Amino acid sequence: MLSVVIPTRNDEARLVPTLAALVPGAADGLVRDVVVTDAGSTDATVEIADLAGCDVMQGRPDRGSRLDAAARAAKGPWLLFLEPGVVLDESWRHEARQFADALERTGETGRRAATFSFGQDGFGRQARMAEVSAALSRLLTGLPRPEQGLLIHKSFYEKTGGFRPLAVMAEADLVRRIGAGRLTRLRARALAPAGATPKERSGGLKSALCAGLLMLRVPPSLLARLY
Repeated sequence: MLSVVIPTRNDEARLVPTLAALVPGAADGLVRDVVVTDAGSTDATVEIADLAGCDVMQGRPDRGSRLDAAARAAKGPWLLFLEPGVVLDESWRHEARQFADALERTGETGRRAATFSFGQDGFGRQARMAEVSAALSRLLTGLPRPEQGLLIHKSFYEKTGGFRPLAVMAEADLVRRIGAGRLTRLRARALAPAGATPKERSGGLKSALCAGLLMLRVPPSLLARLY
């Protein structure tokens, strides 16, 4: 039914839990295939993806191009874009299937997409603060975080023009073109990995700032230089 697309670069530790959470979906026929689009990993990322039965694609020059090539090579009519390290909770299969079935029944597959609710893996204060930060970021920018994933029918993906050849902000650029009014947030959570480094937290703040500028119609090419 759906193809999962995961962009990677030296993500051997993060890829394993993401793929493990998809196994029940593959077993019940929801997940048709998993495409890992790699940016030249030097660790065991590619080997892990290959052993897990994923289709591995390599060699694209920028993130947007890699994601677009993987999306067009995917076999399923539905696409689910996920970040490595993100673990979908158990209810995601029911909600994703319900969402897809509803859109197919009403003929809206070419007009709506969905993301999951954001969650931070862990039980401490830092995890809860990360969830509050994500909620504030979405309130200010109107954009979900990449960790929330994107579930979209191929016809809608192609109608919006898909991912553009951007090195950064490719996901935010696509979601902006989809439009907040056509994006459903599912109740199932996508759990982002805990323990972000200072560099990763800084990158998250920079991404939120660039997302806000993107919503103000600042050209993505300029944002790539600012980023």
